[in-house]
Amino acid sequence: MTTNVGNIDRAVRALLGIVLIAIPFVSGLALFESTLASAISVIVGLVMLVVATTRVCPIYSILGIKSCKA
Repeated sequence: MTTNVGNIDRAVRALLGIVLIAIPFVSGLALFESTLASAISVIVGLVMLVVATTRVCPIYSILGIKSCKA
């Protein structure tokens, strides 16, 4: 697959992924006392990290969006 995620988009996704993975464990928010909310946060965070690492976003591919040059 061709890359469709640019450098800024990649950095934002990586940072957001790290935050989403960490927040259920360190925030102490009542929302994350629920196992479902914690699981969703971690899964979405992992997806963000995978997209940042591979530089390929399936949703961007479907919509024909490219945030990278070239």
